[in-house]
Amino acid sequence: MAAFGAYHGLNPGMGWLFALSLGLQRRSERAIALALIPIAAGHAASVAIVAGAVLALGALVSPRDLEIASACVLLAFGAYKLRTYYRHPRWVGMQVSMLDLVWWSFLMATAHGAGLMIAPTLITLSDTPHPDSAPLALAVAIHTAAMLAVMALVSWIVYKKVGLAVLRTSWVNFDLIWAVALLIVGSVALL
Repeated sequence: MAAFGAYHGLNPGMGWLFALSLGLQRRSERAIALALIPIAAGHAASVAIVAGAVLALGALVSPRDLEIASACVLLAFGAYKLRTYYRHPRWVGMQVSMLDLVWWSFLMATAHGAGLMIAPTLITLSDTPHPDSAPLALAVAIHTAAMLAVMALVSWIVYKKVGLAVLRTSWVNFDLIWAVALLIVGSVALL
């Protein structure tokens, strides 16, 4: 869960680039730190919904059927993202409130399939005779903490050390990598 969180934290689509932009606009490291908190909260809410669905569906179907279903959804979503990795939402501006950041992060995490990516791990955690939400809540908390730590580190490094020039000259297409990662996780879950 921590590794997936760290990976999500590296992806600029999950929010560090947005936080960095706000920090640069306001010329403040504090603005970056303040923006990361609602971004992490929105991401956690998206992942928590998937965790709740895993818990609810785990009471209705066998863990193996749930694993197969989540793997198929991951593969389908990964294939979709692979075809559309170059499309980006353009409806949000840069003047946002903290509540807007929570909402934006929730939508982006959901649209990118962040919760879907960790569904197989959540299914494994909930595979007990009497599942409860404690292990899943802990998993979401660990995932979010790792994501937040990596986002903070990356945005601070770009803000203080590297600068924006690296974004113009060395951009990595994380959406394409993300689509491939969804396909890999779906394939592993299916096996």
